[in-house]
Amino acid sequence: MCCPASSAASGHSGDCHLRSKRVFVALSGGVDSAVAAALLVEQGYEVVAVMLKLWAEAGAGDTPGANRCCLPEAAERARRVADLLGIPFYFLNAEAPFEARVVRYFIAEYAAGRTPNPCVHCNRLIRFDFLLRRALAMGAEFLATGHYARIRRVGNQYQLLRGRDRRKDQSYFLHTLTQEQLAHLLLPVGELTKEEVRAAARRLGLPVAEQPESQDLCFLATPDYRDFLARRAPHLFRPGPIRDSAGNVLGQHRGLAGYTIGQRKGLGIAASRPLYVLALDVKENALIVGPANELGRDTCLIEAVHYIDGEPRRTPFHAEAEIRYHGRVVQVTVTPLDGDRAQVHFASPQRDITPGQFLVLYDGETVLGGGVICNTP
Repeated sequence: MCCPASSAASGHSGDCHLRSKRVFVALSGGVDSAVAAALLVEQGYEVVAVMLKLWAEAGAGDTPGANRCCLPEAAERARRVADLLGIPFYFLNAEAPFEARVVRYFIAEYAAGRTPNPCVHCNRLIRFDFLLRRALAMGAEFLATGHYARIRRVGNQYQLLRGRDRRKDQSYFLHTLTQEQLAHLLLPVGELTKEEVRAAARRLGLPVAEQPESQDLCFLATPDYRDFLARRAPHLFRPGPIRDSAGNVLGQHRGLAGYTIGQRKGLGIAASRPLYVLALDVKENALIVGPANELGRDTCLIEAVHYIDGEPRRTPFHAEAEIRYHGRVVQVTVTPLDGDRAQVHFASPQRDITPGQFLVLYDGETVLGGGVICNTP
């Protein structure tokens, strides 16, 4: 019996025999995860909906906060979707691991003069570790999410591919996945465009068809991350000198955590030409600035390098890279180094190489892996 066309959206091309297995779907109250659940129900899987309760900063007057990923109204939308689809719905408390593994990382990275990406960290440690482990322990064969990416099985290997809708492609956030995780992961909307997802939601009568997307960090009480850091880690806002690359003092900054590489606005200094943040010197508590021609670099180091196929590289290789989510794709040469590190040489200088951000490697539409950009050596 051949697979129906929709089965390819499940994330494991050609695995028709996997249908009717139990799948936990991570619902968020948004349209993408709702359509993911609906598609799996249509394909004959035994679907169970689960929503994570994540840590959030306390609200005004020390009242309990609400993470935007699990606001009461979002939970109600997710429950209504589950009821409409006729599937069980569970709430899973992940506040403690989220606070310990994502929020503390977020603060620690700024303390180290780096710019973190908590969404990558959350996917690696919460969705595809904490949640996946519990789903499997509760009898699930798979975990499914509403990410715009695809999984392809080639022989005994799993590949992670960009989503078909390049405007919504979220493979950048999933580059830390392992072979074991990919074997238990389904990405039902990866073959669809956002417009097709919303059309499917309307066809199915899902109450989230027109739900707007959230862009802010989910655990912050206010949109500005600096407000959060000022409350949780006020020591990160110790004033210090603003210097140029020659060491000349040009002014005073308000705390290194308030700045990032490439920033131009908000420096508070007068100059004859535009100045940009070049580096954050944590040891000297100094903000290093300079003109645009000093900003670009053609090499960087990455650490904690991970390859999705599980095979470490020993010799230099060519690839494509993104140094931030939906950043410009650039040709690179990667030279592996000892200790899960690598040197990356860019075909053209890059202005926004930011320590703490993730550099993700691609071979066309296939994600090879990636690593964390190190502080300038």
